[in-house]
Amino acid sequence: MSSTVSAELELRLVESPELVVPVVASLFYNRSDPYAIRIEFRADEHVEWVFARDLLAMGMVDREGPGDVTVWPSAGSAGSAEKTPGEVLNIELSSPFGRAHFEAPIARISDFLRRTYQLVPAGEESEHIDFDAGLDELLRRA
Repeated sequence: MSSTVSAELELRLVESPELVVPVVASLFYNRSDPYAIRIEFRADEHVEWVFARDLLAMGMVDREGPGDVTVWPSAGSAGSAEKTPGEVLNIELSSPFGRAHFEAPIARISDFLRRTYQLVPAGEESEHIDFDAGLDELLRRA
């Protein structure tokens, strides 16, 4: 069985309701870092964000994330007249350099999350962390 789950998605970068730019992104989950999801954006430069798998899962239901990453579902895309409940997952990333609001297809995110929970079920994350290796790495850097 593989120790990773990945998915490539086309997201929509929402600059304004009138200006939406397609962006290719990849989601990654690794059993060795069981609490984290990595998202990589391929644009002019490589950009990567890491955030909690639980944040992504909880954001599928309601607005979550009081910090640099906020996730929430909505009934449709920016600038779209058609509103289908549960169609879009909004992901907002904030940094000292600015803020970016992305729309993702909620069905694809849901499938990705389902596969991560098949790899490491909720509540079993700590069983997949090698605390000795992590401590050794910290001591080596000290």
